[in-house]
Amino acid sequence: MKRDEFGFVLPNLYYQFLTDWKEIDPYEIGDTGICLYAKEDLEERNETYQIEEVEPDYFMIGQEGDLAYFIKKNSDDCIYENDLGALGSLEMQKVAKNINDFIDKVLEEEL
Repeated sequence: MKRDEFGFVLPNLYYQFLTDWKEIDPYEIGDTGICLYAKEDLEERNETYQIEEVEPDYFMIGQEGDLAYFIKKNSDDCIYENDLGALGSLEMQKVAKNINDFIDKVLEEEL
């Protein structure tokens, strides 16, 4: 996998996460219902939800029902969230400084 495979440069830690995740199934974060897409699913999920059209600076990396998780294109490792029904009308909310912190935070909240 190349770091610019999707037409922009993936953040360092997220790229490492995808490189290390060898599965073709989504990465399920504990029993939280949050899944992070496998690299094979990323392009299709972003096309399905028309992310490029409504949030062109962001790339969707996972979801939990109607709540989606994003990275900002050509940016740092921060993880953002937004309601899929509100894309383009509500600002992205920063939820973690990187993918590892995001996973740790979600697992902590689950306890």
